[in-house]
This record gives sequence, C-alpha cells and structure tokens, in this order.
Amino acid sequence: MREIITLQCSECKQRNYTKTRNKKVKKEKIEINKFCKFCRKHTLHKEVK
Repeated sequence: MREIITLQCSECKQRNYTKTRNKKVKKEKIEINKFCKFCRKHTLHKEVK
C-alpha cells in the first residue's frame, strides 16, 4: 500500500512537497534535493510525517 509523505526543507523547515511511496519496499527515509520557493534555491528536502 502506498502512503502519502511530506518533504520538508532542511534550511527553512517549510513543508513544500508531497509524494507517495511504498513503505513495504523502501523503509529508509527519503532525502532529495529540490527547489524551495521560500529560500529561492535548491536545498535538501527530508521526509516527515
């Protein structure tokens, strides 16, 4: 079953993106470089609940 997760900017702590993933297949938390519109630059986004 796929679950909706939220990605949070590591610099400004804003929750900018949502994504779905299968928790049975991948158990580790996601970390992706994405653009933050609040920081106005590419930053590391981490998975939060």
